[in-house]
Amino acid sequence: MRLLRWFLALSLLTLSLLPLRPSLDKAHVALAYLLLILAASARAGRRVGLVLSVVSFFCFNFFFLEPLYSFVVAEPLDWLVLVALLITSAVAAHLLSVAQSEARIAWERAAEIDRLAVLGAESLNAGPAEQALAAIAGVIQEALAVDRCRIHAVSESGGALTLVAERAALVVVAPEPTATVAASPSRDLGMPTRAHLLQWVADNGRVGVERCDGSMRVGAVPSLNGSAGSPLDITGGAGIADACGLLLPLRVHGRVVGVVHIERRLLLDLTPSRQRFLRAISYYAALGIERARLVTEAEHAEALRRADKMKDAVLASVSHDLRTPLTTIKALANAIRLEGDDRAAIIEEEADRLNRFVADLLDLSRLNGGVSPIAPQITAIEDLLGAALQRVSGAMTHRVIDVELPPDEPLLLARLDFTQSLRIVVNLLENADKYSPADQPIDVSAQRVGHLVRLAVADRGRGISDAERERIFEPFHRLGEIPDANGAGLGLSIARRLAEMQGGRLLHEPREGGGSRFVLELPAADLTSLAAESVASL
Repeated sequence: MRLLRWFLALSLLTLSLLPLRPSLDKAHVALAYLLLILAASARAGRRVGLVLSVVSFFCFNFFFLEPLYSFVVAEPLDWLVLVALLITSAVAAHLLSVAQSEARIAWERAAEIDRLAVLGAESLNAGPAEQALAAIAGVIQEALAVDRCRIHAVSESGGALTLVAERAALVVVAPEPTATVAASPSRDLGMPTRAHLLQWVADNGRVGVERCDGSMRVGAVPSLNGSAGSPLDITGGAGIADACGLLLPLRVHGRVVGVVHIERRLLLDLTPSRQRFLRAISYYAALGIERARLVTEAEHAEALRRADKMKDAVLASVSHDLRTPLTTIKALANAIRLEGDDRAAIIEEEADRLNRFVADLLDLSRLNGGVSPIAPQITAIEDLLGAALQRVSGAMTHRVIDVELPPDEPLLLARLDFTQSLRIVVNLLENADKYSPADQPIDVSAQRVGHLVRLAVADRGRGISDAERERIFEPFHRLGEIPDANGAGLGLSIARRLAEMQGGRLLHEPREGGGSRFVLELPAADLTSLAAESVASL
């Protein structure tokens, strides 16, 4: 139809020039035809312009060159005019078409940038991450001219899909909290349902295509982290020429975090520029899902922090209030024992045990609050071990304790708080006694390694698994039911925090041949530092 209209325009131009033929020069006629060809190329495209160029060539020859009304060219120079008209008009039509195509691509790129800028602004203005995802779904739906866009997030536990945003042609639909797709391993697409295809795309990280005839296909892995200037890599038999729906996995750092699903009643019109836009904006969606996950984790961590703070406050309050009745109970039990009732000794013993438990609770609350006093001084490790062995000698008369110090180190010094470090070593010795067979010795050693002094307490117990290696330092965690292990599981937690407050650390290592080896690392010192501190104290 457009070609016929321009043929009619060419005919009218030719008829209007015929009465003026005696007064027109050949250049005037060529310019008139050239203007018409340029107008046709600009309005109807390159193909119409090229066709008019050929037709104008013959009209010029037939109506305006001698002999008239014949295709014979009498003057050789007239061939130059004809060929120049044909070539000039064809080249002009082609260049105009190229310029229009580049202008259209530039306009599409500018529109993409505008949409991404609007999306970025809306995402920044959106408070909850869910609102940002809803804005992204809306931009995808409007920019790609699809009927519906859904964004599904992959849960961290189990890999189930949850609908987090949906935009239809008229309204944004808020997702239901229970709108989930049950997780499962990669499915056989012999049962092609939408739920199966969604989960399959999430599990495998590959593009899924819904064809208009109801069948489904899968394609290659799209590289969303690649250049935003290239279209989606949808290959492997999953072409989108006959697609009414597209399921694209969303990735962050190589990990699939969700799926974006677009659908249309008619065929999808995904030109290369729209595919580029879909890839760029899909990464926004992936970041939005990751943001929602991080916000959830942060809220959970904040709730745990508040609960832990409240727990510390309750422990401190309860522990403080228990000390007075415990003192009264012990005094009354002592008075009853003096009257001859031997059962009062059991009451005193249990009151002492409960008092130690209350003291540990108070110490734990003080350490959590960072108010436990620490006064590091340069101390000989030999003095620390001697005091620890003396402290446990009454309760561990049945146990052999082997102490090994480096023979080439005349005096092993460390910068430590003597009282708190003594408490750590005594705790390690008591634990080794509780968890070791009665006929096995406890090995204690100390050596300097670089700028640290490593003091180790090793036993021949059943050892600790890798899964339990860090959990044993958590408050109230106990490693099984051990006879006479009547503690509350606070000793190692308190010991580690005391070590860290002194600039050291407490860690567990498996002992070769079985058993456990607890290592207390403290900052090392030397005789020069000791002499300098002694002079400074005078």
